[in-house]
Amino acid sequence: MSSAETATTAAPDARAKRRAKRIAKHLSSFARQHGGSADGVVEYMGSIGTRIVVVGADGAWGDQVAPSYAVGRRAAELAGVTLHDSFEGELGLRVKTGPYEWKRMAGIQLG
Repeated sequence: MSSAETATTAAPDARAKRRAKRIAKHLSSFARQHGGSADGVVEYMGSIGTRIVVVGADGAWGDQVAPSYAVGRRAAELAGVTLHDSFEGELGLRVKTGPYEWKRMAGIQLG
């Protein structure tokens, strides 16, 4: 393999690693601000990427979007997020919603 081919194949990997590290910083910061740990789910959103939904120890939740499932999963792992297979059961019950979320959900239902 020539050096040009190596550089071309290495560039996407390097970019993916940088993106995962940048997203991991946001996830780690969220966890620190909300009880020191976070649990989450990495969900494929189609061609636009992957959504990482995290729930802090205090029940606050947030999300980040990654360009691919692999980058999203790696970011969560780097941040120390405990990953779950789905957003059901215990994880879903831990989420605390406020007036903003209830208003948004009612608005969606009412049109």
